[in-house]
Amino acid sequence: MDNKTEISRRSFIKTSVMAGGTLLAATAAPIQAMNLLQEPNGNVETATDPLLKGVCDIHLHCRPDSRERSVDEFTFTKEAMVAGYRAVMFKSNDFSCHDRAYVIRQALPKAECFGSFCMNRVHGDRVNPFAAHKAVETSGGLCRCIWMPTLDAAYQYQYEKRKEQGIPVLDGNGQVLPEVIKVMEVCAEADIIFATGHSSPDESIALVRKAHEVGVKRIVVTHANSYIWTLTADQIKQCIDLGAFIEYCYLPCLWGEGTKMPQYKRQTIDEFASFVSIDPSRSFISTDLGQAVMPHPIDGMRDCIVKLLKAGVAQSDIDLLVRRNPAWLVGVKY
Repeated sequence: MDNKTEISRRSFIKTSVMAGGTLLAATAAPIQAMNLLQEPNGNVETATDPLLKGVCDIHLHCRPDSRERSVDEFTFTKEAMVAGYRAVMFKSNDFSCHDRAYVIRQALPKAECFGSFCMNRVHGDRVNPFAAHKAVETSGGLCRCIWMPTLDAAYQYQYEKRKEQGIPVLDGNGQVLPEVIKVMEVCAEADIIFATGHSSPDESIALVRKAHEVGVKRIVVTHANSYIWTLTADQIKQCIDLGAFIEYCYLPCLWGEGTKMPQYKRQTIDEFASFVSIDPSRSFISTDLGQAVMPHPIDGMRDCIVKLLKAGVAQSDIDLLVRRNPAWLVGVKY
C-alpha cells in the first residue's frame, strides 16, 4: 500500500468515526429523560429480555415527521424486531404512515409494522372522508387506524384559547357531524380502528356511541389517562359498555417536573395502574413515545411493564394490555 492510499484510508476512517459520533449525539435520549427509567440504558441490543416478547405498541411517533423525533420508523422497526415485538403501528399528526409501512416491509418482510392516519388540518379544515377512503385503499392495506383530529381538534384549540377554529367532530347540538359518520363507515367497512383522537371526554362518548351504531368493531378511546383528555372511571366504563377499547399511554408517567416536558403533571405509577386495572379485557397500553426529549420507546415500554408488575398488576392482565388486545386491534394473531 503506498503512502497516498494509506492517507486516503485514514481520512475515510476518521470521517466515518466523526459522522457516527455526530449521529449518536443527535439521536441519544437526554439524560434527564433516561434517568426516569428502571434501566437507563438506551442500547436496544440489551432489550431482548422476555418482558418484551410479543409486545404490540400501536401509538408511536417516529421520523419523518414535522416535529423532532428520537428515531426513524425504519430503524425503530428493526429495533422492535430485535426486542421481540409482535407488531407496531406508527402515528404522525400531519402525515400518513401506512404508505411508509409498505416500503419498510419491502426491506423487512417479516416486520409487522402498520400505519395510521390523523384527520388534522394538513388534510383540510374539516374531517375528510375522501382522505379516509384513500388511506384504506393504499397498497398493502396497512392503514389500520383513522384518528379523529388530534393537535388540530376543536377541543384542544378551545383549551389552548387559540384564535383559530379547530376541526370539529360534533355540531352545535352535540350530534356527530355527517363527515365524521362517513369516516366511521369507512372504518367499519375496512374493519380497522376508529379512534377518538384529541376529542374531549364528552365528545369521545358521543363518538363511541355513534361508531357502535354504525357498526365499527374496533373503536378506541385515545389516551384516556392523559392530560386534558382524561376520562373518569364512570366515563371509561360507559365507553366500554358501548363497545370501545380504552387506550392508556405511558408517556404521562415520564413527563413533568425535571424533564424536557415540564408543563405537564406527571402521573404516578399507582395512578396509572389504577387506570389500567379498570377493565384490562377492554383496554390496552401504548407508549405514545418518540419525542426527541423523551426516552426511547422500547426503553419506555420495558419500564412500564417492570413498574406495573412491581405495582401488583397481574401478568395475565399485562399480557392483555400490551400483547393480546393491541394485536387484535391492528389485526394480527397473537
